[in-house]
Order: sequence, then C-alpha cells, then structure tokens
Amino acid sequence: MGHKAIEITDANFDEIINGEKPVLVDFWAEWCGPCRMVGPVVEELAGEYEGKVVVGKVDVDANPQTSMKFGIRSIPTLLVFKNGQIVDKQVGAVPKHVLAQKLEAQVTA
Repeated sequence: MGHKAIEITDANFDEIINGEKPVLVDFWAEWCGPCRMVGPVVEELAGEYEGKVVVGKVDVDANPQTSMKFGIRSIPTLLVFKNGQIVDKQVGAVPKHVLAQKLEAQVTA
C-alpha cells in the first residue's frame, strides 16, 4: 500500500492527464471538510489501482489555473481523464465504491 496519490500542479497537469493510463484527479483544499472525507478514499484507490490508473490531487488554492480551466466551483470535485479528455465527473463526497466503479469502467473500456 506504499503507493500514494501524486501531487498534480498547474505545471505538470497536462503532462499527467495525457499519459497512457486513465487519470483520477481530486480537486481539494485544506479548509474543505468534505475533501477530508474523500482524501483517504482517493489514497486507497491509488493503492488498489496502482499500475492501472494514475491517481492525483490538485490543491485548488495552490493551483488556480487548472481549477479555473475546468470551472471547478465546488470541492471536492473528482474528474476522470482518458487520453487527455474528461470522461467522468463527480462533485461532492461519495462512497468509495462509486469512485471505484468509475475507474473500473475506464480500465476495462
């Protein structure tokens, strides 16, 4: 379980989402209560989908460009990218199985 969600920034965002694997991006902030509920779930998914899905987190306060680019207004917002395109989206805290299903759909597609 050593694998953790990677930190995604304005600087490396494009490079990461344009990789070969699907990418789950968690837009979050320190001050956001629901984000703290989703955080551990995202970390667990990073471990479970290691090698299949890239899992990363964007701190919206530190990376305003990326947040604005995707119109992130409420957090947590989780976006799933494949080949650089958004293929799925989840706004708000949800149970782990909901996010796992979204990832599973992209891994098997």
